[in-house]
Amino acid sequence: MRQIYFLSFAAAFLVAFVATTIVYRIAIRKNIVAVPDDERRFHKHKTPTLGGLAVFASFFLVTLLLGVVGGYLLGGNIPLKVLIGIWIGGLVLMVGGYLDDKWNLPAKYSILAPVIATLVVIFSGIQAFSIHNPFNGEVLILQDVLFYGVPLASGLVVFLWTMAMTYTTKLLDGMDGLVAGIAAIGALVLFALSLSPEVNQPQTALLAVTLCGSLLGFLILNTYPAKIFLGESGSTFAGFMLAILAVVSGGKIATAMLVMGIPILDAAWVIFQRLRNHQSPFKGDRKHLHFRLTEIGLSEPQAVLLLYGLTGIFGATALFLQSLGKFIAFIILVAVMAIIFGLIFVVYKFKKPKPNV
Repeated sequence: MRQIYFLSFAAAFLVAFVATTIVYRIAIRKNIVAVPDDERRFHKHKTPTLGGLAVFASFFLVTLLLGVVGGYLLGGNIPLKVLIGIWIGGLVLMVGGYLDDKWNLPAKYSILAPVIATLVVIFSGIQAFSIHNPFNGEVLILQDVLFYGVPLASGLVVFLWTMAMTYTTKLLDGMDGLVAGIAAIGALVLFALSLSPEVNQPQTALLAVTLCGSLLGFLILNTYPAKIFLGESGSTFAGFMLAILAVVSGGKIATAMLVMGIPILDAAWVIFQRLRNHQSPFKGDRKHLHFRLTEIGLSEPQAVLLLYGLTGIFGATALFLQSLGKFIAFIILVAVMAIIFGLIFVVYKFKKPKPNV
């Protein structure tokens, strides 16, 4: 079984790279590009989007040919119905992302694709069976009340969790290679977790390592200076898949929250600031942590690498902690974020030119 993990990763990496070059030409031909502006797009030239199509195509083809046709995804913890639901959900995000990248849809329309994709995977059978209290070990079962055959509490938890993760990566997508790299780290952590003796889910591990390979294959052309962007389709698909993998790996939502803790906290803080200023929570601006880091002197690659490093550290830590330990680690992460923002404020205030008297 170990050979199939390497084969899936390598195949996904190669297919994603080739598909990215093809999507690049398609986006150029159809003029689906991100144009530099004075708000948050500071790249020097018009840059093609739609990169998510390459990531999804790679993930779909490899999981179909190696996973299903090869039999490695059959008979395990992921029923074929659920896998088909994941594929359809991803396809919905691709269609919605294409339309958004081409016509810059208002938020009330662009949210439809993530909502539909999430509902598809819920009704395909993906469930959160329980919630564990990290303090006393009590377990809250989420399988009591049924709604059209779906446990209502479970469906609500999966819906809120998946939408939150989908929009976390969507809002994070503001620098070359940031979302693809962080999502790849998250997929790698979930891959390792799925192979641990406590979880032991080879099928989930195969999906995770395939996603990691697809993201890294795309990342070759997405690193600074990026030749192509993920676009709406890719930025939403990354968070969508991490959310789904966390659920199907036995409800390891706490692990995914720790891996994606920095983007989650950053998104929450930015949304709070926008709402406080009576702005739309979906309006693009430069309040995100990665932009703040460049304002105090870091280059864009340095800011991205710093966030990679922090994500990797807390992600690796999550592999060795139980529920209470993960909760404590998340509190530490909150403190780390507060310290970083405090340092940014001090440095920014120190560097700010003083008015002439």
